[in-house]
Amino acid sequence: MEHTVPQFIEREPPIVGPMTFKQFIFIGVAGAFCIFIYFFIPLTYFIIIAVIVMGFAIALAFVKIQSIPLPIYLKNFFLFLFKPKIYLWKKETTPTVIYKKESELKTQNIEENKGYLNKLFTFVQTKK
Repeated sequence: MEHTVPQFIEREPPIVGPMTFKQFIFIGVAGAFCIFIYFFIPLTYFIIIAVIVMGFAIALAFVKIQSIPLPIYLKNFFLFLFKPKIYLWKKETTPTVIYKKESELKTQNIEENKGYLNKLFTFVQTKK
């Protein structure tokens, strides 16, 4: 029995409730950090820090900008900031060779033909 395999799947499957594994990790790490700092700082400071940390974790887990997840968007942003933005183009100089027709070679002066053939020969030798 043949089954069709779905292609172009753009959605990650939910693992923990309605959240994907990445989303769960973002929320879980932020929650563990908040529990850790609860025991070491006063309650008013804890609330302020916990709101900021959990807000950032929720944004990382669920916010998309133009259908790009926020972690990928931030990664691209920092790569753009710190990578060099100067692109140099170095043109390779190659001599242009104008090929003459055989009839032109026969009718011209012999010395001119020798000069042209010598230039052509040295050009071919330098290309190898």
